[in-house]
Amino acid sequence: MSAPAGLGHNGGPTMEPGVVWRTHAWRAAQKALMPNAIPKLVLQMRIKRAGELGMDYKTYARVRQISGQDVTGLLFSSNALRLLRDARLPGREEELLEAVKGASRLALVHRPLVAATVAEVNPVLDATGPAPVFTEGWSAIRERVQSVMRARGLPGASVVVIGDAPLEHEWSAAGRAAAYLTAAEYFGTAAR
Repeated sequence: MSAPAGLGHNGGPTMEPGVVWRTHAWRAAQKALMPNAIPKLVLQMRIKRAGELGMDYKTYARVRQISGQDVTGLLFSSNALRLLRDARLPGREEELLEAVKGASRLALVHRPLVAATVAEVNPVLDATGPAPVFTEGWSAIRERVQSVMRARGLPGASVVVIGDAPLEHEWSAAGRAAAYLTAAEYFGTAAR
């Protein structure tokens, strides 16, 4: 056993004999533990599910890998839905939300809009609630995010938060959501 590297050591690779073989053996063992590929039928089902959620497969696979569950809810901020002064959804966003299958469409609405009004004029949304205010503490943010999920009986780990403002990223952590996507990632850059 050699002594630890001393003063002036550059932290480079070890010069001990057999290091290349040990590295190869370790990588081979790691590779053997991982499945080589997802079965074709499972892959086809997941590609179809990604389409039902309005996501590309790569994004869906990343969310599913992080959460370990299927997505059963999409929680949008009013910023992501481009609801700024008018409570009615813009045409493209409304069409994309109508196409979502097998998942609840939720929204947290920023002032001056009122969540009940947004829900009334946009029947495509399954549940709405008031958005957290940036001055609120973590527990208040968690309660607002989770309350709209509870309205549909959804666990946070199966809901993806989609936002379009810097502080909205925190909603996914506060609500224990599956992941956070920007509006550009979900709707595509053409909608922005």
